[in-house]
Amino acid sequence: MPIRTNRGRAAVYRRLWGWPLRSPRHLMGTLIFLAILVTALGIVLPKVVGKPQAKASPPGPGTTTSMTTTAPGAAAPVPTSNLPTRLSTPLATPTPTTPNADALRVAKQWATAWVNHPDGMTSEQWLAQLKPFTTEEYLPVLATVAPENIPAKKVTGEPVAGTAYAKSVQVTIPTDGPKLAITVVSTNAGWRVADYDQAH
Repeated sequence: MPIRTNRGRAAVYRRLWGWPLRSPRHLMGTLIFLAILVTALGIVLPKVVGKPQAKASPPGPGTTTSMTTTAPGAAAPVPTSNLPTRLSTPLATPTPTTPNADALRVAKQWATAWVNHPDGMTSEQWLAQLKPFTTEEYLPVLATVAPENIPAKKVTGEPVAGTAYAKSVQVTIPTDGPKLAITVVSTNAGWRVADYDQAH
């Protein structure tokens, strides 16, 4: 006799779902059955459905691709292309030039402001005198320097240019402390100091 009420159907469903949980033997039997079912589906479904064949995309404009035919049983042909493997024109490297006089002047002005830190001067005051000669990007780095820790008090010689390019110059300036190795770069506002370190 068919089940006609929702209550009767719910009872049957409870009985079916509860069967695996009645004993460990029922649970193990259910798990083994499910494992066999999944394995069988994994084997049968690919054979029934079949693997979709990938379509070869047509070559783009300006590219030529040649295919070589091979005898049956040989390895699949490998497409070859005549595209260039590297840049046809090498990147231009900057060439050294004569150091710019303005760059040397700015380097000396910056070094003079760098060694000027009398007792009682605040970091803000010290940074303000460096600002006209420093790039905007480098000012936050200088803001981390404590002026009282600078071991030099005065510049003791003229700036000496090192490697010089059209847009940057390496300058060495002696002080009564360490020698300063300063990098001066050309900006829209003129020559500005973009980095410094102790010269070796």
